[in-house]
Amino acid sequence: MSSKSFEEQLKKPASSKSLEDLLNAADDPVSLLRNRQTGPNVYPGVPAEFTNWRDEQRAWQETCVLFNQSYHMADLAVTGPDALKLFSDLGVNTFKNFAPGAAKQFVACGHDGHVVGDAILFYLGEQTFNLVGREPALHWAEFHAKSGRYDLTAEYDERSAERADPFDRKTFRFQIQGPNALQVLEKASGRPAPDVKFFHMGWTTIAGRDVGALRHGMAGQKGFELFGAWADGAAVLDALLRAGEEFGLHQSGGRAYGSNTLESGWIPCPLPAIYTGEKMKPYRQWLSEDSFEGRASLGGSFTPKTIDECYITPWDIGYGPFVKFDHDFIGREALEKMADRPHRRKVTLALDNDDVLGVIGTIFKKDGRGKFIEFPSAVYAMYPYDKVTAGGRTVGISTWVGYSSNEAKMLTLAMVDEAFAEPGTKVTLVWGEEGGGTAKPRVERHIQMEIGAVVHPAPYAKAAREVYDDGGWRRRVAAARV
Repeated sequence: MSSKSFEEQLKKPASSKSLEDLLNAADDPVSLLRNRQTGPNVYPGVPAEFTNWRDEQRAWQETCVLFNQSYHMADLAVTGPDALKLFSDLGVNTFKNFAPGAAKQFVACGHDGHVVGDAILFYLGEQTFNLVGREPALHWAEFHAKSGRYDLTAEYDERSAERADPFDRKTFRFQIQGPNALQVLEKASGRPAPDVKFFHMGWTTIAGRDVGALRHGMAGQKGFELFGAWADGAAVLDALLRAGEEFGLHQSGGRAYGSNTLESGWIPCPLPAIYTGEKMKPYRQWLSEDSFEGRASLGGSFTPKTIDECYITPWDIGYGPFVKFDHDFIGREALEKMADRPHRRKVTLALDNDDVLGVIGTIFKKDGRGKFIEFPSAVYAMYPYDKVTAGGRTVGISTWVGYSSNEAKMLTLAMVDEAFAEPGTKVTLVWGEEGGGTAKPRVERHIQMEIGAVVHPAPYAKAAREVYDDGGWRRRVAAARV
């Protein structure tokens, strides 16, 4: 087993082999991804904890938290006459009335209608866009941007974990969230917060630097995502921290950041639907075997017969309302056929306390141990997929699991069949991998165990549900962007 950190593992030298070459050399995509030597997504550039993850979690509900997102997300800057057309050709979203100064949760599907990825699309100015988030959606857009059909330029700014110099980025990005977020921003800037609608942008000045401010929400609280030139980031951060002293501001470390999605209800990890299909072959040939998609690891108790069973539709993860057939886009025909079919529904599962403690208690046994439950995020692969069962049959998939100190509860975000999606329904989470576990470094030898669960809405937190119904959030979905 490698002794390198996961950050080091993600900095492998570029390979001339493609993702298609990697898949052709493997027995099958399922066994390849389930045994990849990468663990969960990393959060470089910030410590695991600034204080302790319990207080950092509580800050986003009780005072204010600052998430430093400058390092773990990638950016794709697209400019030119055909920039909007590119995103319209790829996104399931409507682009009517989309104008400079707005942003949206951009969702892209493959030819068969399954999700490739999602990210935040910033409409910065005339013919000027920035797509920000995890790599799959950005790589898909970059591939098409460089296909030669569009009059535009596309510049990719890789996340820090993939760079020779992790601190050589183009843009800083800070999220401030919580009941006191507006007070912190106003004290740091010396002026009222930008008066903009949800998912719209304004501008302010902090420490004499121009700062963009996206009206945003995360973990059930209102706030802003602040961004600007990388060289200005240190001064802006210092001003925010000094302003926040009066208002109980906490910085979030990597441990707390990876768990905030449990309360806000955004599923950050759908496996991109790219590993099969003849129409996807050119894309797989373009992607390197060392790409984010090539190094992806799949973990959990759900063991599909084919990788296609892991692909999801927009409806499965709560993006059904985003799908608009008012324009042509990749996957439209397939989605039109799916639209009226039954869909799984995104829910939160609250795990039974005694059953969770039963799994944890096995660490005091020499034999028969369950899969170790890490706190606060129990995710141990880049794409966690655990079985949700009822009456002995699989009725859904859990995609993210961890502990919320605010709710004093172990939660998971899951997609379940419609018949099992009503709040109060009892189901079972199968925890741990079959056969003693796969060869991933974060997987010790263990036995599978069952944990009872009760279905709740997503988002789960009371504060999140209040914001969820505010200003049309139900139609737009706040992005935790883990």
